[in-house]
Amino acid sequence: MDYGRAIFAVLVLISFLSACSTTKDPVERSRAEFSGGDRTQAFARLRQAVRDTPDDPELRAYYIRQRELLTAERLADAERARAAGRLDEAARRYRDAQEIDPDHPRARAGLEAIEADRRRARQFAEAEAAWARNDLATAERLVRALLAGAPNNARARRLLRDIEERAERRAPLAEALTGPLSKPVTLQFRDAPLRVVFEALSHAAGLNFVFDRDVRVDTPVTLFVRDSSVDEVIKLVAVTQQIERKVLNANSVLIYPATPAKQRDYQELVTRSFYLANADAKQAQSLLKQLVKSKDMFIDEKLNLLVIKDTPQAVRLAERLLASLDVAEPEVMLEVEVLEVARSKLRELGLDFPDEIGYGLLRSQQQITQTQTAAGIVSEVVTLPGSEIAPGVVPRAQWGDLTGYVTNPALTLRLRAEDGDTNLLANPRIRVKNREKAKIHIGEKLPVFTTTSTANVGVSASVSYLDVGLKLDVEPAVTLDDEVAIKVALEVSNIVREVPGPSDSLAYQVGTRSATTVLRLRNGETQVLAGLISDEERRSAQRLPGLGDLPLIGRLFSSERNNASKTEIVLLITPRIVRNIVAPSLARADLPAGTDASIGAARLALGPTLPGSLGLWGSGSDAGVPSQAPDALPRRPSLPDDAPLLAPPETAPDGPAVLSIQAPSVARSGERIHVTLDVVVPGSIAGGEAILGFDPLRLEPAGGQPAGNGRISVDLPAGAEHVTVQVPFVVRPGTSGTVDISLEDATVRRSSGETTTPEGSGGVVSIEVTL
Repeated sequence: MDYGRAIFAVLVLISFLSACSTTKDPVERSRAEFSGGDRTQAFARLRQAVRDTPDDPELRAYYIRQRELLTAERLADAERARAAGRLDEAARRYRDAQEIDPDHPRARAGLEAIEADRRRARQFAEAEAAWARNDLATAERLVRALLAGAPNNARARRLLRDIEERAERRAPLAEALTGPLSKPVTLQFRDAPLRVVFEALSHAAGLNFVFDRDVRVDTPVTLFVRDSSVDEVIKLVAVTQQIERKVLNANSVLIYPATPAKQRDYQELVTRSFYLANADAKQAQSLLKQLVKSKDMFIDEKLNLLVIKDTPQAVRLAERLLASLDVAEPEVMLEVEVLEVARSKLRELGLDFPDEIGYGLLRSQQQITQTQTAAGIVSEVVTLPGSEIAPGVVPRAQWGDLTGYVTNPALTLRLRAEDGDTNLLANPRIRVKNREKAKIHIGEKLPVFTTTSTANVGVSASVSYLDVGLKLDVEPAVTLDDEVAIKVALEVSNIVREVPGPSDSLAYQVGTRSATTVLRLRNGETQVLAGLISDEERRSAQRLPGLGDLPLIGRLFSSERNNASKTEIVLLITPRIVRNIVAPSLARADLPAGTDASIGAARLALGPTLPGSLGLWGSGSDAGVPSQAPDALPRRPSLPDDAPLLAPPETAPDGPAVLSIQAPSVARSGERIHVTLDVVVPGSIAGGEAILGFDPLRLEPAGGQPAGNGRISVDLPAGAEHVTVQVPFVVRPGTSGTVDISLEDATVRRSSGETTTPEGSGGVVSIEVTL
């Protein structure tokens, strides 16, 4: 019975121990699940465990750590997908992060940013469509609205640059207006009242004019205009008559005097905030004060924000100026290699004889010695024979005790040879901004103590540190042609010896070698600075007079010491440009800035007239270059001098067809560009074909057409008198320099069925490509 109870107790104990061994701590169990299974399921079980045992601090801390890790991983994946343009995948990863941490602010902000990216993508598609149909005003408006919410959108910035380049290539530049203001009119007035001119424009274009009470409507106006838009005529009359206009809607215009008081009343102002990424807000404010003459500006140095209030034209000019100022500063990586080679050699060989012999009285010296015995320690006084010179004078009675002596040891044989080679290599890499100083110090800081004695206070000590070793100061200046001018100051110092000073102070004698220069290197070029050599050779000898000077055997009575040391410093410096300033576009080299009275206003110019029409005449004489003489114009019935002459635009259906080619003046390697073909055919065009030639090793058609021979065929669509075709190309990666695209051949079919070769075939456009 007792035996059975014992077996039962053992079994119960074993089962209890096994249960204890299999029951794991919740944290350990969760760690095992995270390391060996699905981490999402493991986190769900961990969250449930925290809910079941909310009072376990270790489990809760582990839960918070895992939640942060999983959330950070999903947020990183989402941001990478968003940067690559995969918005659906990014949204899914952001939602995964929200499932782990529903209140995480970055996940909510990421989903909102994706929705904003989708809206901007739709805006960008609309802007590209407007750009493709040559509607520059609509394209620019859409792109600027997009950049207002995303100023760092690279695609939108490139499209805006292309829009501005194409607009500036149009000569002269005119606003793309629609409605009555865009209608072409032909007017001839001689000393007519201003009121009559505007009445004629009102009848011709169906416009409503509202005049300020201070406008002098009886001012005489002389005007001869043919086939120009109503808007251009109004601008010209406004400038010449000292009045201003304000478009109220599509067919209503307000006319008021161009006086400062009236401009304050009628001229609208806008406010724009510029968050600068690279330029300093104070520097930007100074730029706008000098060039735009803006007075109402505010800057926030903490946010690097500039807020401006001015006319829309002035704000537009300020935006372009700030875009040229707010560019990233160039940076360069300097790879420096410093090599110090030191060699030393020491030779000591010979006999050292005593340098003096004395004759005097030596005194004895007593010394106490202790010996350990069985009885204890026994002390004994031992008298040593004369071992030191007796002080004072020697009495006559002790003259007999005088003895000769020499220093101990009396003779030393020196056999010593030392050879030392030292190579010190330092290879630092440092990244420096343009025109900023960088310092490299490799060595030690030696403490130097200075004591100061003050009355009624005592002595105080202070410590200063002396830099010893290698010091290199560099200041790079990156140029636009990928070269780096570097100011280099190299100093190598070492301790020569220690110099004791008063009051147990210690100073150091420091040897130094330095070199300062300014050099200019290409990107990736290595320059070697060498020649900092220190070569020392010292020879000394101790000889017995007479015997040491004997030939051959004189070496037996002398000791020689030869010490030679040589040190050379070699510096290798290699600049590698990390980022350089992008050269400004050639098409935007001259930025229209308006007039001194109207900063940022559009240029006063008339748009191109139709073939066979005239420009502008005044007082009956040519003021421009007409396409035909005034006498060749069709005769019209005589009218009074102040009566308007209205005529519809004339066309020349039998005139020549004109085909022109345009392209961006600058592009980057790997960038997508658009080549524009403009076809003008009097009457209408029924279709046609153009052949473009290019270098297939540097350009690639983006439309998927095969172009292995460097030629591509472009179909010209049917349309009205003016047809525009966009031909996309991609600059191949690694391309740089000038790339040419030529218009080799073209044929145009008129609506009458006639096929003709347009003027302009054989034209070539050049594009400067940068890496």
